[in-house]
Amino acid sequence: MRIGVLTGGGDCPGLNAVIRAVVRKGVEVYEHEFVGFRDGWRGPLEGVTMELGVPQVRGILPRGGTILGSSRTNPIKVDGGVERIEANLRELGIDALIAIGGEDTLGVATQLAEHGINVVGVPKTIDNDLGATDYTFGFDTAVQIAVDAIDRLHTTAESHHRALIVEVMGRHAGWIALHSGLAGGANVILIPERPFDIDLVCEYVTARFKRHYAPIIVVAEGAEPAEGTLALQAGELDAFGHVRLGGIGAVLEREIEARTGFESRQTVLGHVQRGGTPTAYDRILATRFGLHAIDAVHEGDSGVMVALRGTDIVRVPLADATRELKTVPLDRYAEAQVFFG
Repeated sequence: MRIGVLTGGGDCPGLNAVIRAVVRKGVEVYEHEFVGFRDGWRGPLEGVTMELGVPQVRGILPRGGTILGSSRTNPIKVDGGVERIEANLRELGIDALIAIGGEDTLGVATQLAEHGINVVGVPKTIDNDLGATDYTFGFDTAVQIAVDAIDRLHTTAESHHRALIVEVMGRHAGWIALHSGLAGGANVILIPERPFDIDLVCEYVTARFKRHYAPIIVVAEGAEPAEGTLALQAGELDAFGHVRLGGIGAVLEREIEARTGFESRQTVLGHVQRGGTPTAYDRILATRFGLHAIDAVHEGDSGVMVALRGTDIVRVPLADATRELKTVPLDRYAEAQVFFG
């Protein structure tokens, strides 16, 4: 078989581990041939490829990012986009496609599968918000990076008696904020699933200072204030219709200092969470996903995604992966609230 591989959406640690596992097992066990599509869906849309064999995947296990490149190209919004992909796949002799990505990338894969293209999906998102899998690779690394930052910020916060706000990724789901805030000993955690009351946040900050400690507030980029309590400015949209986020940390910095009188500073981790070496857990999970994805292709399965259920890797319909986001349950958030203030 001749198999295409692509990585779409935001990069995250572990992508190269998936590519390596797919190619190593595909070539050495099944004797398949691979074509790498460059820059997400732009690759099959425009026929942009690279050689992808065992020599190309040597040494990439610990590397962050993706050797294939990525983009947020949405072929569904391009006139004749699906037909162009079908034509390019035929011309290149591609029998099946492995798409590694999150909600948007796998949403495109789902529609291509409905058009008869053989597609197997691999879940990727540092936000850990895909509903069909217990965990996605990249999440553990992002949390660890955030925790390392929080640990360092505790010391400077105490030294200067400041309230420090740490803005982490999380557009619609607050998993990174919840896990890093709990592990890092944050005094307030704000997530998209639970609109926050700025007055209550300031009460937590004041209470912390009264005990002669400096507070750490961890906030997901998609967190929003309760309706009518604080105005936020909307951003521009990307190709998939998502608002470009960022700025909630600055809002909190300004409001907390103005309302409490205590000096406040924000730290936006941003793309730092995406970069660098994946943790051991993410390397192993990504590798297992890759091994099971090539198994699915070899066995002629299509329209499926590999997923983690407990400790097992299973196959689920691609449509299940994008049907609904996995958000933080309020009972999990309630566990964290014990440590607020």
